Amino acid sequence: MPGQKELSDTLRGKGRHRAATGDGGLLFSLTPGATVISPDRQHSLTFDREGRLHLYFRRGATYKRGLASDLHLRFRDHGRQRRQLSPEEAGSIFAEAYQQAREIASRVDGELEARLSEEVLRWTPESLAAERQRFLSCYRPIAILPPDQYLSIVLQATQGCSWNRCTFCNFYMDRPFRPKSTVEFRQHTEGVKDLLGEGVKLRRGIFLADGNALALSLNRLEPMISIAKEIFPERSLVGFVDLFSGERHPVAHWRRLGQLGLKRVYVGMETGLDELLGLVNKPGSAAELSAFVGDLKRASLSVCLIVIVGLGGREYRSEHSRASLEVLDSLPLDETDLIYLSPLVLQPGTTDYRSRQGDTPLTPMTEDEIEVELQQMATRIRGLGVKTSRYDIREFIY
Repeated sequence: MPGQKELSDTLRGKGRHRAATGDGGLLFSLTPGATVISPDRQHSLTFDREGRLHLYFRRGATYKRGLASDLHLRFRDHGRQRRQLSPEEAGSIFAEAYQQAREIASRVDGELEARLSEEVLRWTPESLAAERQRFLSCYRPIAILPPDQYLSIVLQATQGCSWNRCTFCNFYMDRPFRPKSTVEFRQHTEGVKDLLGEGVKLRRGIFLADGNALALSLNRLEPMISIAKEIFPERSLVGFVDLFSGERHPVAHWRRLGQLGLKRVYVGMETGLDELLGLVNKPGSAAELSAFVGDLKRASLSVCLIVIVGLGGREYRSEHSRASLEVLDSLPLDETDLIYLSPLVLQPGTTDYRSRQGDTPLTPMTEDEIEVELQQMATRIRGLGVKTSRYDIREFIY
């Protein structure tokens, strides 16, 4: 199934099979979490165990459907290209994908035919599009997730971000920070369970959202985690926290969360250069980050740090890269940790902080320049013995 890295988690450790129908071109894989069919080398379709389309690979283009039935297209044409399809375009792709499934179901038997008939073919483009209303009945918009968490169960313990003043970010500009009550969180979690249905088998751990959920006190977090584990048992937990919130909690706080099932903490480092943090209105410093990461490691938690490549423009390019790499080299990171390198993408409504710093104009880096910088930083970070990966916010869909 060429070109589908998204299938790696779904199919890890699972073999492909040829249909026992004389149709030598048809490949399929039946995993506990998904039904994957590939009628030829140019097409493959992945459905969750509710029968909803998840991925459709079609002649070099990848269509990915979110739980709200928004459909995103990714392809290569002079670089990475991506866009969200209109509802009309999405409906056409849904119809095409399900017609392929219908044709395949008519000529296969056994478990593949049963899954297609009982799970997949009960859906129409119209019923699939109607999932949007079910999604909005239990979720506020999910602004962003780390790439390795796109297949997590997202539970919104909070709404918004407790800081929400970084000049490069508009993820939570339309909603003030507010923790859910225990009663609200239970209702929300039960609603998520109903929305996922058997599709929960495609999901992995739990991501405690929104932007700064782990900033809450233990008195608030413990009952929420208890509810999450009751409704979705035997799942690990991860979540975001900002440095300026996380460092307020002692090591004992993080150790207790680890006992409750927290495995990894995601922190927006952004840069190791204190001057640049001030420029983008992000509280904290390299020294404070070092102390906080040390606390998390002493609590036996995995850490993921996010660095924004291109932050500060060409004028800060060298200083930003140098300082960030120096800080990363000084931290007590190990093979369980991860560094994300995220290309700077200024979003509508954000402050153009790059235009001026005092009387010194700042020049935005081009996408090509950012890509070169990202690859160079990735090579250096791997040389430190730490895992690193790309984090492009334009490719997020849940």
